[in-house]
Amino acid sequence: MGLKDRLNRRDFRRLMVGQTVSSLGDWMGTLALMYFVLELSGSTTAVGGVLVLRLLPSALGAPLAARVVTRWRRRSVMMTSDLIRVGMAVALPVLPHLWWVYFWAFAIEVVGLCFLPARDAAIPWLIEGPDQKEHDTGTLEVANGITMATSYGMIPVGAGAFGLMLWVSNHVGWEGHWRYVVVFWLDALTYLVSYFAIRSIPDLGPRRGERWATEPEEPKQGGFLDALRLPVVRGVLPGVAVVALGLGALFSLGVVFVQDVVHAGPIGFGVLVALFGVGAVSGLVIVRKGDWHLMTQIRTATALQGVTIAMMGAIASLTWSFVGAVLFGGAATAALVGGITYMQESLDGYRRNLALTAFHATLRFGLALAALVSGAASDALEEWNISPLGVAPPRLVLALSGLVVIAGTFLIRTESVPDPPRDTDPPSS
Repeated sequence: MGLKDRLNRRDFRRLMVGQTVSSLGDWMGTLALMYFVLELSGSTTAVGGVLVLRLLPSALGAPLAARVVTRWRRRSVMMTSDLIRVGMAVALPVLPHLWWVYFWAFAIEVVGLCFLPARDAAIPWLIEGPDQKEHDTGTLEVANGITMATSYGMIPVGAGAFGLMLWVSNHVGWEGHWRYVVVFWLDALTYLVSYFAIRSIPDLGPRRGERWATEPEEPKQGGFLDALRLPVVRGVLPGVAVVALGLGALFSLGVVFVQDVVHAGPIGFGVLVALFGVGAVSGLVIVRKGDWHLMTQIRTATALQGVTIAMMGAIASLTWSFVGAVLFGGAATAALVGGITYMQESLDGYRRNLALTAFHATLRFGLALAALVSGAASDALEEWNISPLGVAPPRLVLALSGLVVIAGTFLIRTESVPDPPRDTDPPSS
């Protein structure tokens, strides 16, 4: 079966439609959350707390997520997660109190951490069928790239939709927190769209009545620490961590770097974000056309990302920033898609779910932590008036972040992997 035929499978298409709509609601909700918190508190520090809300679920919720995705069927995890998030999104804006908003935003992130690994673990099942005798690396990578695009490709659309809703609310006279209520309730509806899309898919594996693994002691396993004992996870996770470091640093310093260092203004920043998207698509195309070993791809792409960030900080020119955005987007996409695909190919059943939980927890935790640390480091250098060799603090922190990413590539390694049990293995006697 050809690539086009596999990607046109009905159930995969239904999942992607649901994810696209849900991601649109997520980005609308994320922007609304930042504006809502600012209106409630009047503090930019409180808005920064939104980043902490994305860090803490990964640190505290990952063990819970690991238990859930290794004990429930993927379809059940995803449908239940969507229904729970419907209620949470409805409740979040009802009371205009900061503690209330923070609590529900945190809870939504924890539930999302259960949904994502179950979704990614189901992709090979949808693309290659339940037998999964052999994995087609190229097809899986394209499928993972499409899945990633349903999320990050909705950033500008969600921003535009949120801006339009604010404009409409101002014209009809909605004031205070009620204009945000509408946004979050629409976000709740998008979770319902995702729920019904998943409900229309008969099976996402493993099959009903089958066990997750053939070992008799398996029910005692499934904790988050068990994921770190898997050789595949130990090999890939350092790459995920340093990619998250690069993304977090650029996310935190990007606006300041564009406005204060290269003096491009809001339009220049918009172009930079657009070029990052162009690079992400280009990276997926190059990976698809190439014949790379996945671990080589992850190492090479991660190293390229580090070099790009370091040079962006060192050169600090508008032209190189635009070129760097394309290279950075392509490298980040190739590394992350390669990591997900490697885990999908190497593991099955509950091990795949467990590994992908660790993947998403590390990516989210690393991105938020890097954003907070790099932003704080730049602010501290500014406050202490420290500029080594006359280099502006955002440039210095960005360049050092790139060097750390390059050093982290040496931690990515291939470990021997035992043959895993299949999703469709018969239960042990």
